[in-house]
Amino acid sequence: MSKLVTIYGGSGFVGRYIARRMAKEGWRVRVAVRRPNEAMHVKPYGVVGQVEPVFCNIRDDASVRLVMKGADAVVNCVGILNELGRNKFDAVQHEGAERIARIAAEEGVEALVHLSAIGADKESDSDYSKSKALGEEGVLQYFPNAMILRPSVIFGQEDQFFNRFAAMTRFGPVLPLIGGNTKFQPVYVDDVAQAAVKGVLGEVEPGVYELGGPDVNTLHALIDQMLGVIHRRRLVINKPFFVGTIIATVFDAIQGVTLGLISNGILTRDQLKNLRRDNVVSEGSKGFSDLGIQPTALEAVLPDYLWRFRPSGQYEAIKESAKNLRT
Repeated sequence: MSKLVTIYGGSGFVGRYIARRMAKEGWRVRVAVRRPNEAMHVKPYGVVGQVEPVFCNIRDDASVRLVMKGADAVVNCVGILNELGRNKFDAVQHEGAERIARIAAEEGVEALVHLSAIGADKESDSDYSKSKALGEEGVLQYFPNAMILRPSVIFGQEDQFFNRFAAMTRFGPVLPLIGGNTKFQPVYVDDVAQAAVKGVLGEVEPGVYELGGPDVNTLHALIDQMLGVIHRRRLVINKPFFVGTIIATVFDAIQGVTLGLISNGILTRDQLKNLRRDNVVSEGSKGFSDLGIQPTALEAVLPDYLWRFRPSGQYEAIKESAKNLRT
């Protein structure tokens, strides 16, 4: 019988790419999510019955254990950018990660891959970064041979980075930024998935790997590059952090007053803290080169999914070609 991997958060942005690759490797894939009925898009990644979404709440021991039964390997992709309801940073990214590692050790799982983030630091003033670091600590406490991946900002077809900024260009000639001088090292989602699969298959040494793409740029420069891809001219203005504090405080307050009915998907005060720090691979850390992976450049992927934000969408290329016709 083929081997089984349980992927917590396997229907999400990164998880679905890992699930697809594991299915291609011939493994059975159990996709553990809170809403299995919203994860049916993963089933076609393999043959009938090979990839199955199942219910799981990582805040509950019994739920985590049930979906891990019989698994040869485990991947944890669960993470949040904004606290909402019971899904707090500590509950999900610290206690949840630790719970998965502890139960994986108890169940005799062979391999564990944990998705963290660059900037994980338990001394950080950001609850997000602190919980990521404490989650890593908990994982290694119970599963010392785990592979931990720390990616920079991840880009790809379903990302919430370039897609969000590209959508903002539709609403006016000005594109305001907070933290425009902060440096990022965008990494392609399928490169992260490839790294995770190598960990599951035991092809690389366990440990912490920081994953960044081939280029480091400021947020402002990345937005300029995006504007070139979508063929739009916008005045990009870098706003000071005190303006960001006002914006984040207002939207956090709206989320609080509405008890989460209106979620702050714009900018939170915790996200603002992380925007003050560069998000790049640290010197001397293990990375793609140690995994034998050549990271994908932005320009090779962005046009494949940002074309829909061009003024004429899918017809933009046709219009450009028509300009070259001679009458």
